Amino acid sequence: MSIMTNKGASSSFSTYQNKSFDVFLSFRYEDTGLGFTGHLYNALCQLGIHTFIDDNLPRGEQISAQLLETIESSMISIIIFSENYVFSTWCLDELVKIVECKKNGQLVQPVFYNVDPSEVRNQKGKFGEVFAKHEEKFKDNGKVQSWREALYEVANISGWHYKHNCSEFEFIQEIVKEISNSKSNRTPLFVATYPVGINYRVEAIKLLLDIGSNDVRVVGMYGPGGVGKTTIAKAVYNMIYAHFEGSSFLENVREKFGTFNGIIHLQETLLYEILGDINLKVGNIWRGINLIKERLCSKRILLILDDVDKLDQIEKLIGKCDFFSSGSRIIITTRDKHLLAYLGKGLSAYKVNELDDHEALELFSLHAFQTNKPKEDYTDFTNQVIRYAKGIPLALAIIGANLYGRNELEWKSTLDKYERIPNKEIQHILQISYEGLDETEQDIFLDIIY
Repeated sequence: MSIMTNKGASSSFSTYQNKSFDVFLSFRYEDTGLGFTGHLYNALCQLGIHTFIDDNLPRGEQISAQLLETIESSMISIIIFSENYVFSTWCLDELVKIVECKKNGQLVQPVFYNVDPSEVRNQKGKFGEVFAKHEEKFKDNGKVQSWREALYEVANISGWHYKHNCSEFEFIQEIVKEISNSKSNRTPLFVATYPVGINYRVEAIKLLLDIGSNDVRVVGMYGPGGVGKTTIAKAVYNMIYAHFEGSSFLENVREKFGTFNGIIHLQETLLYEILGDINLKVGNIWRGINLIKERLCSKRILLILDDVDKLDQIEKLIGKCDFFSSGSRIIITTRDKHLLAYLGKGLSAYKVNELDDHEALELFSLHAFQTNKPKEDYTDFTNQVIRYAKGIPLALAIIGANLYGRNELEWKSTLDKYERIPNKEIQHILQISYEGLDETEQDIFLDIIY
């Protein structure tokens, strides 16, 4: 059962219809509603974690469609197993729905409150007695079996066990800390102010990933600097990360590898984002490699390594990609197509092309005019920018933002300057890509950008 006692807001269910929640609490009100669960709810809310807890839903034999929708729309479900939890068929129906959502990527965490996890898992003692009564009441309609299976699955998850070896306050703070970390890791990434031209590219990557299959897949995205590889990777990440047990987006791998302890920092970030343990330190690179293999090999994960330019970077983060659990997906973005060839035949490569003229015009106009097409008096200027930027989204965005709000004279002066001296901001952002190319590739790169 769930309750909702959000102070300062209406407690009617209609207030929360069609809204998503960070956390859904499933519990037996008579056991913990006025004590432990109520305190947990308040602690989560005080930290800004949007939590569903409701005691005003109409009760009946069947769980309501509204509540089922709320469970579906929640990022995390916490089940508080207390002494009388399984007495409630309502709670057990919630549990079945939560397990269904778990298969679609919802994070599920059990709390064993004054009960033995093994008794819950194996349905022994009082839990076994209650299920015997349920079977007598519901006979052979399959409902009780679905409850048993759901209970067994959730009780096998490593959760929190309250054994009176600390205060409830300390116990609740531990839960809230871990939930806060989990929520941070499940927050979508910012993609772009104007994500023009990425939809069909994202769909192409999703087809290559085929997240419904149970193998391990690696997809490499390659293309020149500023073409939008990172933007597309972030959009893909947002669309699919909820389907995995853990996910991590490691941005600017090349740049961070060049900093002091950058490799170790990336290894620790990878472990933290997937495991949620902020205190896990790797010590040195070689221990980090082994820790990543040991801790992540049993999880179905999504990992994105962004802006990789050397095989060594991949090897020190994920080895040869041969230890990941079935269903895991790895995306690597790079400007170097040849680097992807080293990863073997199991990798699928996708070339990210520049925007076509229509897409370039729309993206530039959105930045320069806050509308999807240019003002009539600025058509010639706009065409000049489109020719200059050669379909590179980064160049179009920066130039458009720089020209926004300026008059025609300022446009002419600015564009004349671009023709003579490359924009410093564009030049700075793309410098990393440029420095890693050989001489021939640098010439091609300069032709594209300038």
